[in-house]
Amino acid sequence: MDRRVKECGGRSVIAALGSLLLATSLGAPAAPVDNDLAVQAREAWVKRDRKRLAGLVDAARGQGYPLAGWVEYFDLNLRMAEIRQPDMDAFYARYPGSYVEDRLRNDWLLELGRRRDWANFRRDHASYVMRDDREVACYALLADLAAGGKPAVDTARAAWMAQRDGDDGCQQLASAMVDAGLFKPDTLWAKARQATEQGRPRAARQAVALLAAKPLDQKLAELQDNAGRYLTRKARGAPRFDAELTALALARVAANDPDQAGDLLRDKWSRLPADLQAWLWVQIGRQQAQRLQESALAAFERAEKLAPELTWSDEALAWNARAALRAKAPGVALRAIERMSPAEQREPAWAYWKARATRLQGDQPAARAQLAALAASPQIGPLNYFGRLAAEELGLPTPLPPPPAPLTTEERRAARSHPGLTRALSLIDLGLRSEGVREWNFSLREISQRGDRALLAAAQEACDREVWDRCINTSERTRTEIDVAQRYPLPHRAELQREARAAGVDAAYVYGLIRQESRFVLDARSHVGASGLMQVMPATAKWTAKKVGMDYSAGLMHDRDFNLRIGTQYLKLVLDRFDGAQVLGAAAYNAGPNRPARWRDGPVLDAAIWAENIPFNETRDYVRKVLLGGAVYAQVLGLPATSLRERLGQSVGPAGARAADVSDVPPAAVGDSKS
Repeated sequence: MDRRVKECGGRSVIAALGSLLLATSLGAPAAPVDNDLAVQAREAWVKRDRKRLAGLVDAARGQGYPLAGWVEYFDLNLRMAEIRQPDMDAFYARYPGSYVEDRLRNDWLLELGRRRDWANFRRDHASYVMRDDREVACYALLADLAAGGKPAVDTARAAWMAQRDGDDGCQQLASAMVDAGLFKPDTLWAKARQATEQGRPRAARQAVALLAAKPLDQKLAELQDNAGRYLTRKARGAPRFDAELTALALARVAANDPDQAGDLLRDKWSRLPADLQAWLWVQIGRQQAQRLQESALAAFERAEKLAPELTWSDEALAWNARAALRAKAPGVALRAIERMSPAEQREPAWAYWKARATRLQGDQPAARAQLAALAASPQIGPLNYFGRLAAEELGLPTPLPPPPAPLTTEERRAARSHPGLTRALSLIDLGLRSEGVREWNFSLREISQRGDRALLAAAQEACDREVWDRCINTSERTRTEIDVAQRYPLPHRAELQREARAAGVDAAYVYGLIRQESRFVLDARSHVGASGLMQVMPATAKWTAKKVGMDYSAGLMHDRDFNLRIGTQYLKLVLDRFDGAQVLGAAAYNAGPNRPARWRDGPVLDAAIWAENIPFNETRDYVRKVLLGGAVYAQVLGLPATSLRERLGQSVGPAGARAADVSDVPPAAVGDSKS
């Protein structure tokens, strides 16, 4: 049989046979290899075909189908508005402890909340495992209110403020808290400002609607439709509710043109209450920092002077710190970091930048101690971007963790016989990757309680089945026993190295990029249409093929060898544009070449500071992980370029600029300039 049959995405013959043999070994009735009732059920669910689903449920029960719970899940989910508690209780009894039980319970709790059936809600909620649905959390607090309880104001406020978009549960909770006199107008305006800051206009409208003033609703709708026109025709600086609306309008202007918003605030609206002016200068500063404008620090400074007691969001403080690092103002960066929430300050990124800022402030012993703690942490260390940078800056070695002891037969058997993992792998084999991943992750909740060895065994099951995303992600959950072979596997090694050599790019860098792009899922497809191992867009592939003289057709995008070839050739073209700078190449691969070409304009910066100031959160995280992956894969492959700093480069600046003075970085840790 052609080896590619085993490696192809979706449902292969070997994968299906594996599922059948595994199900049989667990005592489940043997089903035909082509039995895809779960796939048919999902298709019927998408088409809202109730009759078809009813027939599939009967077939699944009659055959003792191993994934019958999923077939029933799709059926009941489609009929959620009409079913009753006994229907749900029967489903729970058939599939106790499974993901589909808890997933359907989540859906049912939402339905019970909409029905205001608080008795059944409270009973079902007690058995709800995931507890990761914000709307369910709000309904739970409403159920307590209905039962005569009184949730703590801080708890209810936190649940409401965590609401991402307007939904029934959190909106009803807020309404009930307002009616009870527990949410005051300042809380409602705080929510409206937060929602505006996050670009969530619906949530802002719902918050203002709770003020029970119809004119406010109308004015908010007008300013959200056209903030400039509202400011010209209807905005006022008093009373307070008009000032709040004016601030929301100015914040919307700032999102598109922070300089214009700053001019308006200085020239026309300088009599707004100090706290609102301060909040607006924070928004202006954040937008200017994301645009890499030097004026950002002045905006942040204005905010601090106007209202020193104002609480800033962690996102705003992060951009204050980044702008300060970019402007070589370590004291400002340090102050911003120290104002972040305790959880945010514990993030490796801010622990690292706090140490760098501390060193530039002149406290070398404290800075070295902070870097040493970051480098030595078992949970961070050399397999973390900032842990590795910290170690290299101290001149410490960055060896890979030693391999754990081999898994025992019993450990392997426990993972292989786990029903949730078995179902997850079967779903993935059938092409139901989303459902399979959710089933897998739910199973890891229980498995992780048994410790690192159980996680390593689960990861190995995925590795052996070549389900590389579950292999990697599961292994990354271990805390003390670390298996680098699982976290940084080498699928398609011969083919990848061949194409990397042909294109003239570093194989370790390509491995780091693919690990981040697709997790080695051959049939991966992004929401924007990027395909295959290297997640190449069709238009990019077509352009690259023409550039390098390759034949192209859309049908080739999921062919492994073509995808590797077109992806490495494109990567080479991108790197050539940026003189081989890996940090710019990774940013360009994710965000397109034109953006990093703009981002490099301005002062010549230490490359780590430049990377920290990448405006897009996704691209910033992507660059970190690709460069770290390249350094680790170099060690795994036995290649020489294992230094993260060497891959990151010494400095980044405008094309043709010479390296800047980056004396904050120890000479031993600085590689050749890639800018």
